[in-house]
Amino acid sequence: MSAADERVDEMLAAAREAMERGSYAPYSNFNVGAAVLADGEVFAGANIENASYPVSVCAERNAVAAAVNAGKRSIDAVAVVSRADVPTPPCGACRQVLNEFGPEMLVTVESASGKRETWTLPEILPHAFGPSDLKT
Repeated sequence: MSAADERVDEMLAAAREAMERGSYAPYSNFNVGAAVLADGEVFAGANIENASYPVSVCAERNAVAAAVNAGKRSIDAVAVVSRADVPTPPCGACRQVLNEFGPEMLVTVESASGKRETWTLPEILPHAFGPSDLKT
């Protein structure tokens, strides 16, 4: 069992707390919290919407930003919670950002009722574009 597997409950709790405390979703009412595990530390974020929809930022990217701002450059896992009836995986843009920092990471999502789904990032982002694609 990996460190990410062992800490998934802690990560989901941090994601849930971030969603409850910090999610700002007045337009979609789709509140989301996320937490990433990087070098043994958990960093959380919540989604923040904006009246100019394209500048809204997902919870997953805010959690990654918190880790990167703390100097982390490798992420082992992400946990995502929402108030949806079914577990909701990260959007395509978030999958791409997650790939930048942990192309093999564990992805765990949980619905409002506690139903969980778990994948590896390559399972939900096959044939990802990454840093190696920019090397000539």
